Amino acid sequence: MRSSALLVILSLCLTGCIASTAEMLTKVGAGIGQATGVISAESAEAISRNAKVIGESSEKIASTFKDVTPEQEYYLGRAVAATVLSQFRLWENREATLYLNTLGQSLAMFSERPETYSGYRFALLDSEEINAFAAPGGTITLSRGLIRLCQNEEELAAILAHEIAHVEQKHGLRAIKKSRLTSAFTALAMAGAAEAGGSDLRELTSTFGASITDITNTLMNSGYSRDFEFAADQRAIEILAQTGYSADGLIRVLEKMAGALKPGGLDFAKTHPSPSRRIKKMGRKLTDKTTDINQVQAERFAAASRDI
Repeated sequence: MRSSALLVILSLCLTGCIASTAEMLTKVGAGIGQATGVISAESAEAISRNAKVIGESSEKIASTFKDVTPEQEYYLGRAVAATVLSQFRLWENREATLYLNTLGQSLAMFSERPETYSGYRFALLDSEEINAFAAPGGTITLSRGLIRLCQNEEELAAILAHEIAHVEQKHGLRAIKKSRLTSAFTALAMAGAAEAGGSDLRELTSTFGASITDITNTLMNSGYSRDFEFAADQRAIEILAQTGYSADGLIRVLEKMAGALKPGGLDFAKTHPSPSRRIKKMGRKLTDKTTDINQVQAERFAAASRDI
């Protein structure tokens, strides 16, 4: 049996088999490969050692991405954030950045993922576009144009809560094409990460780069699915409620977006459902009473956003 035939067996295990069958076939493939001299005894042992993990996790990874480790998510997210920053210049304003991180970290504490591998980070983009990007692992960037739409801290908190919800729900990871993960696991199954070399290592490197492209294209070009955006809005409402902010902030900022965004533009209009549709989906209306914003909130928002 040639190495290509063994690769077919392992590919079938990862893409089409139930967990127990995948484990069995992976072990069988390793045994055949060793017996015919296609792979070494050490490689066969590595494959068999990983067979149970592969069999149990392959289907789950393809469908939910829950088995992507926090560390892997961090490195993917860091690369995605670097790609974003290659197209948008970072706006270095110490006071505004500190305020943004203080507010964002406070909101993140009330999410279902208050901690990530390297923590949440919030930064400002020096752009007039109305835009925001949430990379896997918790790096969140907002444009100056978007922050200018906000008239108070409650509205800014609503935007941050929405982006935090994307990280919490791992929407960025779900943008990776399932074929990428299948390819990566096939390469890993052949010899294990520690022994990967030559074509296997090139395949893993290529898969990593392609995964970054999948996520970045989703964030910056195609946008998340409507279901993901609606889910992030709903989670944002819940996070806001837990931190003492009203959902009115989200409705108000969406109404402002509706007036500011241009159809076919390069910003939120390109990657998000229409603000009016999002408001309708929430099934909420502005409350009759004026939102009670305390003086401390008003002063710190005014100080931080003064130069934006």
